[in-house]
Amino acid sequence: MGHVQHLSGAVIPEFISQVNIALESLSKNTVHLFDDNQFVDISKKVYDTIHSIRCSVMMIRTPEELEDVSDLEEEQDARSRTSVQTEGKTDRAKMTQLPEAEKEKIAEQVADFKKVKSKLDAEIEIWDDTSNDIIVLAKRMCVIMMEMTDFTRGRGPLKHTSDVINAAKVISESGSRMDVLARLIADQCPDQSCKQDLLAYLEQIKLYSHQLKICSQVKAEIQNLGGELIMSALDSVTSLIQAAKNLMNSVVQTVKMSYIASTKIIKIQSPTGPRHPVVMWRMKAPEKKPLIKREKPEEIYAAVRKGSAKKRIHPVQVMSEFRGREIV
Repeated sequence: MGHVQHLSGAVIPEFISQVNIALESLSKNTVHLFDDNQFVDISKKVYDTIHSIRCSVMMIRTPEELEDVSDLEEEQDARSRTSVQTEGKTDRAKMTQLPEAEKEKIAEQVADFKKVKSKLDAEIEIWDDTSNDIIVLAKRMCVIMMEMTDFTRGRGPLKHTSDVINAAKVISESGSRMDVLARLIADQCPDQSCKQDLLAYLEQIKLYSHQLKICSQVKAEIQNLGGELIMSALDSVTSLIQAAKNLMNSVVQTVKMSYIASTKIIKIQSPTGPRHPVVMWRMKAPEKKPLIKREKPEEIYAAVRKGSAKKRIHPVQVMSEFRGREIV
């Protein structure tokens, strides 16, 4: 709220004042007398304040995101902690009630999955996806698999087991589309070794996509251990994350081999015309950066420290202080 008050009470009026000064300078044809640094500074202040407000809004969690018991205020008629109460809660919220031992094992599985994800990110972030559907599909599959692993920790947009199942179906469809594109590349590749490797990775994608669909029916079940009811989902969660990790590895290798096979395709002139590439492998353009760094006002008007004045010594004084070596 403080950022909003600062924006409306101080920043916006100052910005309006600078705009009026700029318009007046334009109307009187005295633009050369206008200090554009002040206008840039207040514009940046408006941007920074709005950015701070946006960050504050993003930190506000919705009631749906506060389904974790630890995030909600305890009700006066709190239920017994020895029993598992799951009425009205989503499957995602139930994942937060798993025993700590299971949560630690799940966290280890997720950490291994993120290592594989970082490999895929490093592989696809260098390519421009505007004319490369293989990169687009790989990114989409990566995002959905990350959402599925977040579900196992009680996070993310997927709330119910049915959402996870639908996500697995979307991944399977994306894998099928990637299979079609990569097989076209394999058909044109003259290198039999690359062709066989690419086809082998495509078979792995098909296998692990099917495995992921089977493991997507993950849910927390109530078990009675020693007379105490506890939530348990370790086996199903572990299978889901492992299937996602295997599929991610296959996608990484498929992207690599698709590029290698594309570089080996010989451009052949056919009677119907030149053969067009299946996808275009273009490096992503680097982010634009200003060639000249704009000086900040505080740096322009910074006080210049004077160096100590050089003391001038007369040559006669130097000669009088000189002592020669004594001759023995």
